[in-house]
Amino acid sequence: MSDDTKTDWRDTVFLPKTDFPMKAGLPQKEPGILAGWQQGDLHGQLRAARSGAEKFILHDGPPYANGDIHTGHALNHILKDMVCRTQSLLGKNAPYVPGWDCHGLPIEWKVEEQYRKKKLNKDEVPRAEFRAECRAYAQKWVDTQREQLKRLGCLGDWDNPYLTMDFDSEATIVAELMKFAEAGNLYRGSKPVMWSPVEKTALAEAEVEYEDITSTQIDVAFEIVESPIPELVGAHAVIWTTTPWTIPVNQALAYGPDVRYGIVEAENVPQLTGCKFLIARDLVRQFNDRLDKAFGTTVLLKGHDGVTIGSDLAGTKVRHPMHHLGGFYETLRPMLAGDFVTTDSGTGLVHMSPDHGEDDFYLCRENGIDPVFAVDDGGVYRDDWPWLGGDDVDEEGKERRRAVINANFNAPDGPICSDLREAGALLSASADYQHSYPHSWRSKAKIIYRCTPQWFVPMDRPLSPSPLEGRGLGEGASNDALGQPLPPTPYPSGEGENTLRNRAMSEIERVRFVPERGRNRIRSMVEGRPDWVLSRQRAWGVPITLFVRKDGTYLQDPAVNQRVVDAIREGGVDAWDEARKAEFLGPDHDASEFEMVHDILDVWFDSGCTHVFTLESGRWPALSWPADLYLEGSDQHRGWFQSSLLESCATRGRAPYDQVLTHGFTMAADGRKMSKSIGNTVDPLKIVDQYGADILRLWALSVDSTMDHRIGDEILKGVADQYRKLRNTFRYLLGALEGYDHDAEGVAYAEMPELERYTLHRLAELDGKLRQAIHDYDFNEYTRLLTEFANEDLSAFLFDIRKDRLYCDDPAWVERRAYRTCLDILFQALVRYAAPVLVFTAEEVWTTRFPDRGSIHLEQLHPLPGEWTDEALAARFAELRALREDVTEAIEPLRREKTIRSSNEAAVSVPQQAIPQGFGMEDLAELFIAASVSAHDGEDVKVSRSSNNKCGRCWRLLPSVSVEGALCDRCEEAVN
Repeated sequence: MSDDTKTDWRDTVFLPKTDFPMKAGLPQKEPGILAGWQQGDLHGQLRAARSGAEKFILHDGPPYANGDIHTGHALNHILKDMVCRTQSLLGKNAPYVPGWDCHGLPIEWKVEEQYRKKKLNKDEVPRAEFRAECRAYAQKWVDTQREQLKRLGCLGDWDNPYLTMDFDSEATIVAELMKFAEAGNLYRGSKPVMWSPVEKTALAEAEVEYEDITSTQIDVAFEIVESPIPELVGAHAVIWTTTPWTIPVNQALAYGPDVRYGIVEAENVPQLTGCKFLIARDLVRQFNDRLDKAFGTTVLLKGHDGVTIGSDLAGTKVRHPMHHLGGFYETLRPMLAGDFVTTDSGTGLVHMSPDHGEDDFYLCRENGIDPVFAVDDGGVYRDDWPWLGGDDVDEEGKERRRAVINANFNAPDGPICSDLREAGALLSASADYQHSYPHSWRSKAKIIYRCTPQWFVPMDRPLSPSPLEGRGLGEGASNDALGQPLPPTPYPSGEGENTLRNRAMSEIERVRFVPERGRNRIRSMVEGRPDWVLSRQRAWGVPITLFVRKDGTYLQDPAVNQRVVDAIREGGVDAWDEARKAEFLGPDHDASEFEMVHDILDVWFDSGCTHVFTLESGRWPALSWPADLYLEGSDQHRGWFQSSLLESCATRGRAPYDQVLTHGFTMAADGRKMSKSIGNTVDPLKIVDQYGADILRLWALSVDSTMDHRIGDEILKGVADQYRKLRNTFRYLLGALEGYDHDAEGVAYAEMPELERYTLHRLAELDGKLRQAIHDYDFNEYTRLLTEFANEDLSAFLFDIRKDRLYCDDPAWVERRAYRTCLDILFQALVRYAAPVLVFTAEEVWTTRFPDRGSIHLEQLHPLPGEWTDEALAARFAELRALREDVTEAIEPLRREKTIRSSNEAAVSVPQQAIPQGFGMEDLAELFIAASVSAHDGEDVKVSRSSNNKCGRCWRLLPSVSVEGALCDRCEEAVN
């Protein structure tokens, strides 16, 4: 046989065989796999398989039901799916119940848009009818998003999600609100809140985004008419502001108690000759620059002797520039000490409008000055306001009362500046001040601070544990303009007190945050946040179901509250109706003594209650309270994380979660924020159609999601290449294991060659690192470790070295059986490791080999044998792999020169001192895939073409091959 050098030996070689295709065809294949999961109720199967196991509860933060999913949705839900699947892989019962946020302004706004297109006024539609349209709109997008998220391979109880608009959910939200009310942890008061004039409602901080704008900046002179410092009388206190529209409601000026002030006198400009100005000394130069620009020449400011410390200004009063209008403007404006006044910019003096600023409000209130409520809900000065309207408003007056956020209204030639200029009080005005300004993230319109009556949860009053009938927490000081209670003094330290702020801060220290910087982010927000504004002036949402007396206090009757809750559980939010007022109040209360509140709740209160009607309701038996984990984008530190924290701390004394995981935002490939207007958005559904969901998942789990990250065509092409390598690894394993029978072929660990035992050591190392990555929620590390192991330890090392034994050894030989045993172990582990990442591909791989063993996603990881960990063996192989790299590098020039065609033809000589202990020359030849290896005393690896003949079957150049094409001894024995 060995003499027949032209025999075709291909039929005697054991090449891998598999029907698993190299081309994935994911877009076509995945829907079928998904349909099989749904038909077989895979989520239900998994719940049954993990019944009785330790629970891991990830509570889903509800996305908003008002549009197709975007890349952020995809990343978020893939991460959540990865969490639940990896926890299940560890043997835990990790159910996923999806949910949606269905109330609130975004949906109401979209329904209103439909009315506007038809030129209809939604206010003319019965409220119940309008809400029904909002409910239908939300349901449409719940159904749409549900199918889109399922297509991503996310496993969950999709047929039974939670919705904030379910009647049970709405009733639970009301019941939670009543816990605040019955305990007195709720008050009605008036103070400035962020207000959207376009949407005509109060907004929460989480509903606001900041954009850079250019505003008008003005310097205005207020004549000093009274002061304990005689030389100040007749001078002018100068204020600087970027909101000219607030000057019509000015009621005071503020100074810094420790700021140094001085008087300067203008020269070189006739209009200002002899005018003296009070200003912070550190800001004189900035003020002078603005005057130079305003007058188009150099204005000389001459300083006067003496320095006035701010605290010396106590008792000083100024006259409003429009005092000639009489009435409101006749009252002298006091100068008040404000710790918030700085010398960073402006003049060191700040004009106070308690209607339109928090600092303004609290400082004025401490000094007996109340808001005047001059601006209506549309951001327009009311008709009877003396400066901008008056009792008899003509066309010019109407023009002057345009929306206060209108740029023309605030412009240097607009009505405010024009009147101030005519009164001789406007020192400078320029439309060039660039700064960040809050906007509604829905309408994108600028917002204002506006003082309105709202319902608040106090942050700094001691939490009351039980109802106090007839007493609202806000009782006490009254607001004459409204006859309603006032809010507490802002942000008292309350150190050690059982306040909502202190309780929440304590929980922030207890909860685990991943990444850790999330703790600082939410801590700073809770530490400085004002009282929680619960009320909104809209229609689509859960009503604030309170009965209010004429004195402003609200009813705290558990029986009444229960009747309301029961009615809403039966009929939804429409049950809160004036027609049922007497029914709710019952025989113990006179309906004529109470008014029903018709504001709705902040949707963040809705979502802050989701932990109650999901984790505590019993509707999903696998769930339990509290949650192990909340997972959302980093913006939710001011949103859902915080509203859930505050709601739960007030009603349950602790956070509803033990861990918080946050991710960053997905940017375009060039690092810019995605924007429809720019046209750089990436549609995840198109990615799925082009590449398949597994490619999108692999991208989401390969990026460092804790930071902002990128996506684009080139990035996805790289991910697709990464996927192909992993797929080929599985294809090789399936082919190499064709027909494998462990009972017949299996080899015990102790009988395995060192290479297989080293591979199992590396597998044990990988297993430990992957488990740690699961604990750390470090999924890009998880994916990196998995792909590197497949590429470097397997494809480029083990598979490369052992293909010769697989193809050419006799199937009965222990070396080949040991390799196949090792491959079986690797397959069982790798397909499980990959299953949470490549959910469809892992299923395809698993069912290709085990068509009758159910889904891979029902499997779990088991501890690996301790004997597989062999550090001494690993150290020797680490040296070997370093030497192997040097050999490969030395062989490459000969391959390029075509001196040899493959490493099999290479005769390699290595430095004697570089050979790791325990490896013989034949071992090295096999491990280097070389014809032969020898040693020498030099320092470099030397390579030449072997002079031996090539075996016609295994293609190795060996001394036992008598002539070119004949068989080597090993192949001769195998063939025989």
